[in-house]
Amino acid sequence: MNAAALPSQSLLALREQNVPRGIITAHPVVAARALGAELWDVDGKRYLDFVGGIGVLNTGHNHPRVVEAVRQQVGALSHASFQVMAYEPYLKVAARLNRLVGGGNPYKTVLLTSGAEAVENAIKIARSYTNRSAVIAFRGGFHGRTLLGVTLTGFSQPYKQNFGPFPGEIFHAPYPDRFRHITSAQALAELEQLFHTEIAPDRVAAILVEPVQGDGGFLPAPPEFLQALRELATRHGIVLILDEIQTGFGRTGKMFAFEHAGIQPDVVTVAKSLAGGMPLSGVVGRAEIMDAPLPGGLGGTYGGNAVACAAALAVLDLFEEEGLLEKGERLARQLGEGLSALQLRYNAIGEARGLGFMQAIEMVMDDGVTPDALLAQRVIDEARLAGLLVIKCGVHRNVIRFLAPLVTTEAQLAEALHMLDKALTKVCA
Repeated sequence: MNAAALPSQSLLALREQNVPRGIITAHPVVAARALGAELWDVDGKRYLDFVGGIGVLNTGHNHPRVVEAVRQQVGALSHASFQVMAYEPYLKVAARLNRLVGGGNPYKTVLLTSGAEAVENAIKIARSYTNRSAVIAFRGGFHGRTLLGVTLTGFSQPYKQNFGPFPGEIFHAPYPDRFRHITSAQALAELEQLFHTEIAPDRVAAILVEPVQGDGGFLPAPPEFLQALRELATRHGIVLILDEIQTGFGRTGKMFAFEHAGIQPDVVTVAKSLAGGMPLSGVVGRAEIMDAPLPGGLGGTYGGNAVACAAALAVLDLFEEEGLLEKGERLARQLGEGLSALQLRYNAIGEARGLGFMQAIEMVMDDGVTPDALLAQRVIDEARLAGLLVIKCGVHRNVIRFLAPLVTTEAQLAEALHMLDKALTKVCA
């Protein structure tokens, strides 16, 4: 290695030698420190971080109140395993999630570590409660990288690869997509056809749906679609599971995205921004459903770690005391107006869309429809050179998504839109 090489070059070489290629790193950046919506790499370069650990940092990097909560908890009790003994932070997080999701109805929560773990346990719980085995998910949905997670995920690459055989009795139905002219009525008609041709509804344990598809392209489910799923699930005795792992905790303008549709889910999976960067997930559901598994059927050594729970309590306090939902709504309007203005200027942007502060642009070819994944990647790379970090999503990997923290300032957001404009000008000119 050249003695004059930048620190990042040496570390990226170390990564190449020691980390398998199967885990990608979206940017050739090695982070050193961060605060709020800003991040600095080991070479000293500043970035606006509009990835936020892939939607994990709604309260921003290293929020002082989260940092202090973690510091205090580490000094008192770092880990005990809830399966061995109870501890107060776990109980308080469960109680607060039950109130937030249940709205006063009897709900219970089990805490885990990752989003995929939450999804898998939600399916276990639904199967136990209904004594049924089939699960319906949706094309374009993403539910994790475990074997069941990738089976539930509604697109093939890069997640399924040659990892099969996959678990059985998982079925996929169409998801509404305004840009691709798939209406709620069409998606629901296809779901009814699936009941007639592939799996009878009385054998379906759960319907699993993201209220806004995350990795599938930031596609919001129309309220009437979620309302119809709620009615259908109730009619057939199916557990309706809302995957709020990316949409939860203020990302869409409400604490949870299902609130936009005015429905009450049976079970909700949460993770990502729950604990401000600490690994914590949960399954929150109606008490009678959550109590279906027998003792010992749920758990995990690190699930509901005390330090992560302390961070989560600080995050929930921030939402209650610092008006983050209202701040996110103001930022959402600014971002939406900025992206819509860019769409008018650049024909390569087929659609600017989203819900709340969960927004994206879809990059297309000259016909205005065909996905252009290469162009999207070029824009992402140029944005990084300008100082803005974003990542892609979508079944065709042609959608650029924005997951800035809710503590981003209006000036930082304006700066980010300028950086994006600069990148688009260079790539699309």
